[in-house]
Amino acid sequence: MVPKAPDNLLATEKDISAGPWKEAWRGFRKNKVALIGTFIVLFFIVVALIGPFLVPQGIDEQSISDKRLLPPSSQYWFGTDDFGRDIFSRIVHGARISLWVGFFSVIGSVIVGSILGIIAGYYGKCVDMIISRLFDILLAFPSILLAIAVVSVLGPSLQNALIAIAIINIPNFGRLIRSKVLSIKEEEYITSAKAIGMKDVRILFSHILPNSMAPVIVAGTLAIASAIIEAAALGFLGLGAQAPTPEWGKMLADARNHLRTAPWTMIFPGLAIMLTVLGFNLMGDGLRDALDPRMKN
Repeated sequence: MVPKAPDNLLATEKDISAGPWKEAWRGFRKNKVALIGTFIVLFFIVVALIGPFLVPQGIDEQSISDKRLLPPSSQYWFGTDDFGRDIFSRIVHGARISLWVGFFSVIGSVIVGSILGIIAGYYGKCVDMIISRLFDILLAFPSILLAIAVVSVLGPSLQNALIAIAIINIPNFGRLIRSKVLSIKEEEYITSAKAIGMKDVRILFSHILPNSMAPVIVAGTLAIASAIIEAAALGFLGLGAQAPTPEWGKMLADARNHLRTAPWTMIFPGLAIMLTVLGFNLMGDGLRDALDPRMKN
């Protein structure tokens, strides 16, 4: 009769066979704070997708004579602004805009930064020096000032704000990928791939890039939170979304003169920004703990 293996040994073998991504997902599910952040993020994504079809009032319906600066009520859940527009409806529509800027600016940063970082780390020498100095130049400027400069050159608009936010985040992803490539390209399986004549492009995108994605996922999640704040800051300064677009930062700028008389005009857009950023930060911290082996006990 074959002796039965101990339960703890079977559990260990099961964890090993599960793979790193399944193990990371198992660790992420155990993090209650990260799950709260994920729930917040999913909530705002659902609001952005279906909310505009369910809001009771239009985002541009103005009535200065009888609906101006009304406090929150059963009819206007978040009150009205100085043009008599329903704040709740504008915040719901603004969720789509803020998440759109956050997601696509980070996607652009990840694509460009990853390509530059892979090239710099893999080929090294003069190519690495040129790309690294480019990253250093971009990082020498405070991010918000660089974004303001880019938007000032391109012109104030939501699309140009997205481009500016993408540009200022490129060096962060580029340096992150470069550091991973420098360590991965010395691995034995990369040397073996070169020995059998595999082309550089296939090595980069089939072996090096997939093994460098874990820190990029974490950094990208946290960068979305920063991008939302930066988009709101540009909107507040009048360099992002233009009226009457219901962008949260622009709503804060329009309401700053009514802080004492109608505080709800600033409170609710501010809460929307805070909760969205908090959700992405909590989820990003959870992903970091799950994907980074150094964070595990």
